[in-house]
Amino acid sequence: MPAKPQKLPASFFQRPDVLQIARDLLGKHLYTNVDGIITAGRVVETEAYRHEGDHSLTLHLQRKRQQAQGLHVPGGHAYIYTVYNRHALFNIATHDATHPDAVLIRAVEPTLGIPEMLLRRGLPVPKRVLTAGPGVMSQALGITPALTGLPVTGAVLWFEDHNEEVAAADVVASARVGLEYAGPEASGLPWRFRVRGSEWTSPAK
Repeated sequence: MPAKPQKLPASFFQRPDVLQIARDLLGKHLYTNVDGIITAGRVVETEAYRHEGDHSLTLHLQRKRQQAQGLHVPGGHAYIYTVYNRHALFNIATHDATHPDAVLIRAVEPTLGIPEMLLRRGLPVPKRVLTAGPGVMSQALGITPALTGLPVTGAVLWFEDHNEEVAAADVVASARVGLEYAGPEASGLPWRFRVRGSEWTSPAK
């Protein structure tokens, strides 16, 4: 019999290497329980942000100084903020309170609660735009900035290991999306991780 799915513990997110955490989250399942509605999806795309050697995160910490205190916490807590006054980006603080690193979940393959996701997104049938991209994914899963600070190991937000390992050959590492403002060094870092061949990764190049 296959092993029973296990909820990821806080220790998974408190490891020091945010790149490894971002990579390891591929193939894990993200669950939400918002207003009693459970939805879930298999993680197929992530991005890593590291406070050392990453000018994009340095700028974020400076520009959103008060809000960014949400990254100075033990790893395993949600950090959610809005861009363009509409798109909520779901990040997970990693490592510890003195290392404000984070993983952004960019896309999931929907697995549970799809009718509820369609209602939230105003779509008639499942297709890539349902959950492919960080803003639409958050909308489909009911993730809003009000959930910032919650543990991602709790009853509202959590991840499960369904005993699926994504092989190294099936991981695409490329530049992160929309970071041109941070300069070529930061925008060129290959810290975006995708499951090769997935139909549910975001359309961004």
